[in-house]
Amino acid sequence: MLDKKIKFKTKDYLVSQEYFNLIFDKESDMLITEPQPENIEKYYDPKNYISHSDDKNSVIEKVYQQVKKITLNEKVKLIDQYSLDEKSLLDIGCGTGEFLAYAKNKNWNTVGVEVNQNARNKASNKNLKIYKSLEDLPNRQFNIISLWHVLEHLPNLNEKISLIKTKLDDNGILIIAVPNYKSYDAKHYKEFWAAYDTPRHLWHFSQDAIKILFEKHNFKVTKTLPMYFDSFYVSLLSEKYKNGKSNYLKAFYRGLISNIKAKSNGEYSSLIYILKKK
Repeated sequence: MLDKKIKFKTKDYLVSQEYFNLIFDKESDMLITEPQPENIEKYYDPKNYISHSDDKNSVIEKVYQQVKKITLNEKVKLIDQYSLDEKSLLDIGCGTGEFLAYAKNKNWNTVGVEVNQNARNKASNKNLKIYKSLEDLPNRQFNIISLWHVLEHLPNLNEKISLIKTKLDDNGILIIAVPNYKSYDAKHYKEFWAAYDTPRHLWHFSQDAIKILFEKHNFKVTKTLPMYFDSFYVSLLSEKYKNGKSNYLKAFYRGLISNIKAKSNGEYSSLIYILKKK
């Protein structure tokens, strides 16, 4: 029997205002959202869910879109390090397709998967090849498979990882980016930490959790990289959730402290994992 206990309750601040438990599973070193909704789609309101939108109306949306422009170049520079002759890229949970469009412009052969119809339509309008699910993909493999802040959303986690593995070349690279619940900003904001994002985030990972999870599927973590901007953006949202209003100076301070502390312990707000098949 798994060793589980309730860590605390947190709230869906974005859509429903409902409360959910975060359960700590000692064996996997994960926090698990409970209950996990059967109809998760209703929690992805396109008016509120920023990664399914290209809008730049609010200050937070403008900040998000500006940071995204910077990170797109960094993401393509990262995958270029591991490119093979075919330069084939599968981006799972591609949202509105900005990363794929940028990579395609840099001569990558791109395919995306996006379950949300609104986001999928916007990606398709960028002249990208987008599928609704992994199961809909043609029988082929890719040099690079990326999941940028997507793994935490996937139901039936082990089944999905097994399927993802079949889509990756034997010499290919799997890139996973997820929030880190052992970061300073997570510990500071506790149940108000925006990166818990319940119930859309079903799983909450530490570095050990990623290693344990992917070891079961014969993957090895070969490198871990920080996502410096995430601590600032997450702190900005967390301040709003905690105090009812955005406090840019406090958010910047907490984000900065989080990155400074992470320089010594490696516990950045979000981390990128580079994985290879064993």
